[in-house]
Amino acid sequence: MKTTVDLLHIGDIARITNVDLDKIPLKLLEMGCFPDNTLEIVQIAPLGDPIYLNVNNGSHLAIRKEMAREIEVEIDEK
Repeated sequence: MKTTVDLLHIGDIARITNVDLDKIPLKLLEMGCFPDNTLEIVQIAPLGDPIYLNVNNGSHLAIRKEMAREIEVEIDEK
């Protein structure tokens, strides 16, 4: 199922399928937020922003919800 990072829940693991290079900062790409890498939702702040990610089991990132909307992912149906 395709979706975006902002719609995932804590514990979800997904594979990045697409990122909008015009809207994603270079720093996120350097930390591993590019297609075919996996990410896990580690924590979500009480009001939903920011979202704490583990990318490729190594890079831990906190990103704003508006940025998470620009990262398309695919999760396996459970």
